[in-house]
Amino acid sequence: MFDFFLQPANVLRLSSRVLLVGLAMLLTGIVGAYLLDLQLNLFALVSLHAMTIIGPTLIKIGYVMRLLSQHNLRKVRAQPAYSHKLVAN
Repeated sequence: MFDFFLQPANVLRLSSRVLLVGLAMLLTGIVGAYLLDLQLNLFALVSLHAMTIIGPTLIKIGYVMRLLSQHNLRKVRAQPAYSHKLVAN
């Protein structure tokens, strides 16, 4: 499982999914908690208010994962395939 996180391309795809899920949770929470509040029971209302907190948290986590994976992708591309430095004896 840890090998999955060692590949920057995998982390980039995962970060996109985390960003989308966080955005969906945030928008669903806002619409449900503030526009449909009179039609919902207490459990649903508390759950939707929690989504307005968890959604932005997932957006932040996904964004940091995206930044790290893009940084690691650039670092992998910048490494030369071979080294041609001469070693003095």
